[in-house]
Amino acid sequence: MEKRRIYIFDTTLRDGEQSPGASMSSEDKLIFAKQLANLGVDIIEAGFPVSSPIQFEGVKMIAEEVQGPTIAALARAVEKDIKSAYDALKNAQKKRIHTFIATSPIHMEYKLRKKPDEVLKMAVEAVKYAKSLVDDVEFSAEDATRSEINFLKEIFLAVIEAGATTINIPDTVGYTTPFEFYNIVKEIKETIGDKAKISVHCHNDLGLAVANSLSALLAGADQVEVSINGIGERAGNASLEEIVMTINVRNDIYPFYTNINTKEIYKTSKLLISITGLPLAYNKPIVGRNVFAHESGIHQDGVLKYKQTYEIMKPEDVGRSSSEIILGRHSGRHALKVKFQELGITYSSEEEFEEMYKKFLEIADKKKSVFEEDLLAVFAKNVDETKAVYTLSSVQIIAGDKTIPTATVVLKKGNKEYIESATGNGPVDATFKAIDRIVGIKHIKLEDFSIHAVTSGRDAIGEVNLSIQTDGTSFSGHGTDTDIIVASAKAYLNAINKILYYSSKDTTK
Repeated sequence: MEKRRIYIFDTTLRDGEQSPGASMSSEDKLIFAKQLANLGVDIIEAGFPVSSPIQFEGVKMIAEEVQGPTIAALARAVEKDIKSAYDALKNAQKKRIHTFIATSPIHMEYKLRKKPDEVLKMAVEAVKYAKSLVDDVEFSAEDATRSEINFLKEIFLAVIEAGATTINIPDTVGYTTPFEFYNIVKEIKETIGDKAKISVHCHNDLGLAVANSLSALLAGADQVEVSINGIGERAGNASLEEIVMTINVRNDIYPFYTNINTKEIYKTSKLLISITGLPLAYNKPIVGRNVFAHESGIHQDGVLKYKQTYEIMKPEDVGRSSSEIILGRHSGRHALKVKFQELGITYSSEEEFEEMYKKFLEIADKKKSVFEEDLLAVFAKNVDETKAVYTLSSVQIIAGDKTIPTATVVLKKGNKEYIESATGNGPVDATFKAIDRIVGIKHIKLEDFSIHAVTSGRDAIGEVNLSIQTDGTSFSGHGTDTDIIVASAKAYLNAINKILYYSSKDTTK
């Protein structure tokens, strides 16, 4: 069967930016649009120019500086919106005006307060005006899935006659279901034939945006409107990464192809998070933290033997580095043996390994995840000979609401004392930076940091637990003191000493 090309219309910068907290500056939008071009999207909906000067400027910058994709701008079916969209787009290499009006009875009566014949006339006039400015015009029937099908067919035929090159069938409130949407798109396709491309724009209010979009493609839709990480109004839009990878992985069911460079997917997702600050669920398909992580013993055993037992795509295919085996209470013997081999931890018999495995489970029952240094501390030979390389002599802090936090730390190594000072974002950050200057270990990343009171009262002892990472290996630290800054310094130094000890023993990878 010959594969059919599907056009990817990315609306992250328009509908996606309408997510609460997702507003972007014009400069941020330009940076992200350039990455969308690298990703290979066909159309970038850059914004809604008439809505604000910032929106206008953002669309204008993208139109002038981003090469490759068609740049689209949204406009209501009124002349001033369309003129604003054109003014923002006019310098684009390839440009599209995307105009819309609501077509459902509930929207026409309560929002527009117009009769169907008035809406039809407005739609036709808007498309004609847009067509006089640009060759590429898209028309959307807002709330199409709650519209009467005969009216949809009538308005689509009319706007195509007026010059629309793409007609969009939006599931504006995420109301439809895959089987129902398939039938809607199929009937529209049979009505308009090849007179215009059919696009779909699905929202995720019932969690069906991706499923509905895929059903529409099977029914004959040519274009799918999506966003990175699925962000958008309310519950969001259909997710670009989920639709593209479903097509790639299940090409037997979806005989389509896109021009997306899938190796840029993860990078694009991370860029959006860094720009907007919107967090991503750990279990988010394709780009979530846990997607290629395995803790279950049965799953770990399968993946270690043959990755495809539990991975239907390669992490490298979406731009991620590799799968990850997470050691925890659900891990099995096979995973632990592989990790022991990587760390150079040996055992003389299966009986000895079983005893080590029992100890591992005891650790795992007390912790969410077991780090490599936990295994080394319990199982590496001669660990009981560990001596602290550095000890904490003193910490002095200068801090306040009008003072740059400064820490002076004195560490002792053997009979010699070392003193350094540093400033930071707070007293703890300054303390850690001063310790870093003394010990000379570069590229230390603080992964986790937690504080809680061990005892009650105003003189309570504070306990600090943290983990740091260097060269891909994590080390935990623990410290207690009535002064929480001192407790933090002790915990940090505890982790630092583990790095130095295991490096000197050459037991790490």
